[in-house]
Amino acid sequence: MHAGERLGWYAQHFEMVEVNSTFYSVPDFRMAERWCSATPDEFTFDVKLHQLFSFHSTPAKLLPPELQRRTLMDEKGNIERTRDLVDAMLKLFLRSMSILRSANKLGALLLQLSPAFSPRMHKLEELDDLIEPLRDYRLAIEFRNRNWVTGDQLRSTIDFLRQRNAAFVNVDAPAAEHFTIIPSSLNEITDPALAYLRLHGRNARAYLTGKTVAARFNYNYRDDEVDDVAERSWQLAREADEVHVVFNNNALDYAPRAAMRLRKALGQLI
Repeated sequence: MHAGERLGWYAQHFEMVEVNSTFYSVPDFRMAERWCSATPDEFTFDVKLHQLFSFHSTPAKLLPPELQRRTLMDEKGNIERTRDLVDAMLKLFLRSMSILRSANKLGALLLQLSPAFSPRMHKLEELDDLIEPLRDYRLAIEFRNRNWVTGDQLRSTIDFLRQRNAAFVNVDAPAAEHFTIIPSSLNEITDPALAYLRLHGRNARAYLTGKTVAARFNYNYRDDEVDDVAERSWQLAREADEVHVVFNNNALDYAPRAAMRLRKALGQLI
């Protein structure tokens, strides 16, 4: 199937998609317009925020050209993250999101934080520079450093998000205690309007050593595991207005096949 045909086919089977390409580049107006025209009126796009916002090391080449000329770089070619740069980037990003928003197709903005964003090196209040400008949007935040959600720190993290109506991203992940793996036992709801669940697979070796995204999340959920996800989704639905469940096990066709099985387990398909 040609790349231009995939979204239209996908939208025949699912009601929502999580956009990952926006982690690497800001979509232009025409791209956002094509997304809208290729999908039904009730379709929803959850959009991952650019990696500049999430404390990842960001090469200058991943910024829009007009911003590349205004940045300072280190010896590795990564940009220096400044408040002015974040503000300018957010302005450009939200201009593109306005197309989805005006079509009533924008769901949540997803902030997938770097594992380097840790309690030892950072404070949660550093996120306010992004949360405050996005107060009129639905925002979901995924932590990738386990220390934010263990011990006494968990309640502080949950309270911080709850006070700001930002959704905590729950995960299904490998059963390992590596600092980059968030426990799957959490089922936290910090925004009653939205519960978010991302499914990364349960392959610990691949998650920790994979060199590509497809390698890291190379896992094919069994039917009984999909049933577990269905039960967890119902549990979240009892406390939140909407539940967004996203399969991120994006090797081969594992994700859409698992998502279709989940829809059947939830009674959405006969």
